[in-house]
Amino acid sequence: MTLPLHPLSDCYGYDRGTPVDRLYIDVFLTHHRELVHGDAAEIKDDTYLRRYGADRLTSTTIIDIDPTNVRVTLQADLTAPGSLPPAAFDCLILTQTLQLLSDPTAALSTCHSALRPGGTLLLTVPSLARISPSGGPADRWRFTPAGLRHLFTAWPGPTQVTGYGNLRTCLAALLGEAAEELTETERTHHDPRFPLLAAATAHRAAEEA
Repeated sequence: MTLPLHPLSDCYGYDRGTPVDRLYIDVFLTHHRELVHGDAAEIKDDTYLRRYGADRLTSTTIIDIDPTNVRVTLQADLTAPGSLPPAAFDCLILTQTLQLLSDPTAALSTCHSALRPGGTLLLTVPSLARISPSGGPADRWRFTPAGLRHLFTAWPGPTQVTGYGNLRTCLAALLGEAAEELTETERTHHDPRFPLLAAATAHRAAEEA
């Protein structure tokens, strides 16, 4: 089998269809959609909040460190303590962002403080991925499911981590193939030896003051 020296797409497969990691993010958020409710926040835009929160949302906040993002309603550096308002959100969606932050542990602490008691962080990270074409110097980390579980050991509340992917989808993601170019079996099979993406649900304890 001969593989190309360069990817078929230089933008994760967006120009060919749906990037494979986005397929898994949708699977994860579909499974936990009932947790997307109330006062909720998302990074960079509110695509997933609107898709999965629907009429359960009371308000939406778009968080970004980038001041040029015209959609942002709260400019914040998640690695800076106190950068998010305390106990403000019932749900935080943080997809494919932690790998770009200098201190992932500090970011999780910031997210925990921003959740109300009983609130939930829904988070995804790449286990395998190309270096970001737009944020290369900031693209620092990759997390296996085991590594993500270890990162959450300091989280003071219930957490659950799941891995998604298999050898074929890992290859597809690196090659820039789209999810639509794979068979149903290739898309839905999960092999713990070859995670493409890891996802976590992390709750702030309901009885916490």
